[in-house]
Amino acid sequence: MHDTTTLLIELGAVILGLGLIGRLALRFGLSPIPLYLLAGLAFGQGGLLPLKASEEFVGVGAEIGVILLLLLLGLEYSASELVTSLKTQYPSGVVDFVLNAVPGAVAALLLGWGPVGAVALAGVTWISSSGVIAKVLTDLGRLGNRETPVILSVLVIEDLSMAVYLPLLTALVAGAGLAGGSLTLLIALGTVGIVLYLALRHGRLISRAVSSDNPEMLLLVVLGLTLLVAGVAQELQVSAAVGAFLVGIALSGEVAEGAERLLTPLRDLFAAVFFVFFGLSTDPTEIPPVLVPALLLAAVTTVSKIGTGWYAARRAGIGSRGRLRAGGTLVARGEFSIVIAGLAVGTEPRIGPIATAYVLILVIVGPLAARYTEPVVRRLNERRTGGSAARAARAGSPSEAPPHSIEPEPAAGAATATDAPAPPPGPAEATTPGPDASATRLPEAEPGAGTAPEDEPGLSTHRGGKPLP
Repeated sequence: MHDTTTLLIELGAVILGLGLIGRLALRFGLSPIPLYLLAGLAFGQGGLLPLKASEEFVGVGAEIGVILLLLLLGLEYSASELVTSLKTQYPSGVVDFVLNAVPGAVAALLLGWGPVGAVALAGVTWISSSGVIAKVLTDLGRLGNRETPVILSVLVIEDLSMAVYLPLLTALVAGAGLAGGSLTLLIALGTVGIVLYLALRHGRLISRAVSSDNPEMLLLVVLGLTLLVAGVAQELQVSAAVGAFLVGIALSGEVAEGAERLLTPLRDLFAAVFFVFFGLSTDPTEIPPVLVPALLLAAVTTVSKIGTGWYAARRAGIGSRGRLRAGGTLVARGEFSIVIAGLAVGTEPRIGPIATAYVLILVIVGPLAARYTEPVVRRLNERRTGGSAARAARAGSPSEAPPHSIEPEPAAGAATATDAPAPPPGPAEATTPGPDASATRLPEAEPGAGTAPEDEPGLSTHRGGKPLP
């Protein structure tokens, strides 16, 4: 069979299969990411039916998928929002890094991977999945909850940190020494600073230069500019993904909204191709030997992410139940963990299988943790306090709740200083649904949906529809 014919048949089968897989995942309320990874494992080396003719094309599509993922992420934020989040939530970002990156680095060193593997696995365990978390918040009706701005602030800091982390990892993977790595890091920091300055001072001028009333022209200009900047950034060893992210930050207003609307379908297509490509590059026979380390790492970082959310929400004055909900929501890992592993797999091939297993575990556990962390802890606490009360009654002494217990849910009509509900949001505070339910853009919650005594709807939003602290 002719090579072109084989290529078309393989690509058609892959894209059709991804569409069917995505529909199946949405029907059960799951993220399609683990199914895409499994599809890649099935059709890669050592899989059921290896793809040969389309492997090179899928590899290029995967690169475009990473670029579009970061571009659309940058379009969700403005420079002023990033600066505000850094000023108000940087302690939570530091705690997030220490609690979740350190376990990955320690695990890599224990496995004998060396410094490059330690830096890469630290990133895999550090970064939460913005896409999965946005979908979870929407499905659970928690967009108006008091803890939601805290969750989003942590995600914003993580995403901005990628502009520094990815160039550093790229330099290490390329074999740059201390001097070369330091130079790359300085270039990355300088680039980020310049882009933030230009976006803050001259964002309207940049957007006006790119703007077009013709959707076709807007799509071509934004996509072409993004690929050009990504290529230049890659040449400077700053990372193509970071270049795309900075282009997204520089655009604002109607241009950002129009570009996001046009590029979201392309992002979804090529992102799915990227996850499949990562699965294709991983031999499924290498996953069973790393399941135990992946499970242990997933367990440790699930607890550490819950601790991150607890700390960040406590700084915002939110009650214990909201802290638990914030921590449980942050558990999911996904697209960024795979992007990081994909960068490092050429230098440290062993990171591919463990990253695949790790993401598969936490992209499934994440939504469950978001839904059940708070009620499970509350019920355990009620049992514990109930047992303490019974023992105290038998002893003839008044019962005392444990000093660090989670307070029980207030009675109907009761309210506390930190957990009182606020009035419904006004028209100016409503959010706008995005074209993709799984994207970072968050639509408005239905009135009363999923709210609790700690929920306060009516939070301010930015151009991507996210509430801000």
